[in-house]
Amino acid sequence: MAQLLLVEDDAEIRRSLIRALTELGHVVASVAAGLPALQAVLDERPDLVVLDLGLPDVDGREILRMLRSVSAVPVVVATAREGEQAVVEALDLGADDYIRKPFGAAQLDARIRAVLRRTAAATGAQLAPLVIGGLRIDPATRQVSVDGEPVDLTPREFDLLHYLAGKVGAVVTKRELLAQVWRQPLGNADKTVDVHISWLRRKLGEDARSPRFLHTVRGVGVRLADPDAGGASGDSVST
Repeated sequence: MAQLLLVEDDAEIRRSLIRALTELGHVVASVAAGLPALQAVLDERPDLVVLDLGLPDVDGREILRMLRSVSAVPVVVATAREGEQAVVEALDLGADDYIRKPFGAAQLDARIRAVLRRTAAATGAQLAPLVIGGLRIDPATRQVSVDGEPVDLTPREFDLLHYLAGKVGAVVTKRELLAQVWRQPLGNADKTVDVHISWLRRKLGEDARSPRFLHTVRGVGVRLADPDAGGASGDSVST
């Protein structure tokens, strides 16, 4: 059973799909426009989104672009548009699969199940522990240790550290952290990121003047580096 969000402006199609997908074992929520869909994804965290491209408020491709800035939720695009270009654009924007209208609920269900299988396999790989020098992060248990000593992190601190560890060696901007960790794509919240980085540093046993893992890059963002791989460099500065 999956928690689905159906984004479809045609009331008759929406009712029909909700009924059929529910009978197939899914839990289905629905919205009729793009902007409410973005809010529903943030609030409800569905397992998968079925997204119609022809929406009344914002083009479905733009909604997909906005959605990808705040969430990695799997998306199956439904489109009545002719030609290959619409499908190519949707896939390039981050859709996981597509289905052309008109379609039956059984075909949509098969595509949903296939996407969720791929997502589950990828999630399993993401749950493997990450080891960066003396830092060990276990996503499955949400436990962190440094040189074998446990580190007590808040849920937000863990999410922040885990996201940075997934991009070890790369500079991650504050805007990206705000979108991917805080799920807030808009607004100025640099101080929020700075404060959490400061707290995280303290718990990892370091500070901005002598970083071991977390290196601030002036005017850009922060990088989690492996100290055993020569990750420390002169671009680290206090914030």
